[in-house]
Amino acid sequence: MNEANAVRRRIRVWLLFFIVCLVLSGLTAFPLVTELHWLESLLKSSGSPVPEHFPGLMEWIERVRAGLDATDATYPFVLYGTDWLAFAHLVIAVAFYGPYRDPVRNIWVVEFGMIACAGIIPLALICGPIRGIPFWWSVIDMSFGVFGVIPLYVVRRRIKQLEALTAPVKLAVPVAA
Repeated sequence: MNEANAVRRRIRVWLLFFIVCLVLSGLTAFPLVTELHWLESLLKSSGSPVPEHFPGLMEWIERVRAGLDATDATYPFVLYGTDWLAFAHLVIAVAFYGPYRDPVRNIWVVEFGMIACAGIIPLALICGPIRGIPFWWSVIDMSFGVFGVIPLYVVRRRIKQLEALTAPVKLAVPVAA
């Protein structure tokens, strides 16, 4: 296997990892009410240290679950917004098939993803306080951007490496005087 093929294979592995993470993130946005009930039960179980050692986290989970229950019971259409969030994750994941197929030509998708990851931070810092989200939860949200940009940065560097390896060699042609 030549070096360009090895680099292409590494790019594809990182992209598959990123795509799988986007799909999982999207799929988990659909059943929020059920997931919150499951999470609350898990955190309240007898073996869980959360209620005793992290009472603020437990209170927040209970508040979010109660809010989702009330919203689901009275205004279920509001949760349609999270369905669109889930759909957006799935669509964005599909967009990364372009760089998977032809990394050099579609590097812009990776750069777009890096910009989106960076955009998570101001969104969380601005909208979190407006919506009454605890700062520590905004930090968790921001971590998705920080951890999301890592594989994309690796992919971008490898695409630039692949580009250099596959660039056509330009021969100097003497000019007649």
